[in-house]
Amino acid sequence: MNPSSSRQTYLDWLRILAILGVLFFHSAMAYVAEWEWHIKNKETSNLLMEFNYWLSRFRMPLLFFISGTVAYFMLRSKSGWSFVGLRFRRLLIPLLFGMLVIVPPQIYVERLTQGYTGNYWQFWATVFEFKPYPAGGSFSWHHLWFILYLFIYDVLFTPLFKWTFSEKGQRAMRKLQWLAQGKRMYFLIVPGIIIYCSLVLKFPGTNDLIHDWCNIFYWLQFLLVGFIAMAVPGMVDAIERNRRVSLTVAFLSLILLNYLRWNDIEPWELLTNWKSDWRTYAYLAITPIMAWSWVLTGVGYGKKYMNKRHRVLDYLNQAVYPFYILHQSVMLVLVYYIVQVNETIGMKYIFTVGVTFFLSMGIYHLLIRPFPVMRFLFGMKPKDKAVPRAGKERTAVAEGVPGVELAN
Repeated sequence: MNPSSSRQTYLDWLRILAILGVLFFHSAMAYVAEWEWHIKNKETSNLLMEFNYWLSRFRMPLLFFISGTVAYFMLRSKSGWSFVGLRFRRLLIPLLFGMLVIVPPQIYVERLTQGYTGNYWQFWATVFEFKPYPAGGSFSWHHLWFILYLFIYDVLFTPLFKWTFSEKGQRAMRKLQWLAQGKRMYFLIVPGIIIYCSLVLKFPGTNDLIHDWCNIFYWLQFLLVGFIAMAVPGMVDAIERNRRVSLTVAFLSLILLNYLRWNDIEPWELLTNWKSDWRTYAYLAITPIMAWSWVLTGVGYGKKYMNKRHRVLDYLNQAVYPFYILHQSVMLVLVYYIVQVNETIGMKYIFTVGVTFFLSMGIYHLLIRPFPVMRFLFGMKPKDKAVPRAGKERTAVAEGVPGVELAN
């Protein structure tokens, strides 16, 4: 089956689920043990930490994979320059707006916990000094780093992506069909394993672009494979066909990784020269293997059981991108007050998730969705183009709706 001629509704649903995962992940960060965060609750939870550890293995890989599928569907009907122009409008504009308007409240409430006494407008003026956070400045992309990375990837790789639609490119894609046979599709995960094991110790993740060399190449390969999965005939069918194998590997890798972590038998706990020992790199390889297996599990089972359209899907597809841009700022302002009350961690977490979702969706529905200027600033399509015409069997992925590019 050629994915370019079939409905891909499951990708829409997977994107929505991935963004919900981001909400659950970020809402837990104030309450998890060990990991640093902008605002921390006095008491923390090891169980929430384990939940976030599991999500952190694959949530961003899944988003980048789906972003690769977006590039395929958009470039199928657009020129390279049109695609780049669209990425400027739907990615760069929301990023700049977010850095100047959406992100500053996050930094402000963090500064309040550190003893800052000025009001918000006094603080906001410091944003325009363009001094980078956290080294004394207030200018940052925070959770919007994903939009920046995606913008750079899409612009840099547009020529390659567009080439795959040429006659030579189509021949190359047909030659890659051998990867869709049997279980050969798992060869696609090898570059990610090599990249991660080679770079992660020297370049741990920072999301600051400049020093983030491991993540820059690691996230990129998920996006490229997402594109290839759509461009190579039969590849998506192979992912669906091997979904049980992917789930088995995902399940076993999770058990193995946690067994080693929970029993303090990680390489750096046992080996003297752990940086040069092969067992260290065997251990590190578990992370990209687990990431890829969960991504392929989601795509495989999604294609099998979630390729169904529902009338709520169009609304959610439009909402998911503004929701992503908004949610962390809403959540951190809430958390600033929540950590001050005397309640259990469980109740604080449930309240954080629920109220963040309610407020973010309310802001979207009442203050963003109806107004052309706000739609533009949040990377949405103009209102008269946002709703698919009746009778057209197209998904948001095929239409290039902004939420998909998030997949984000």
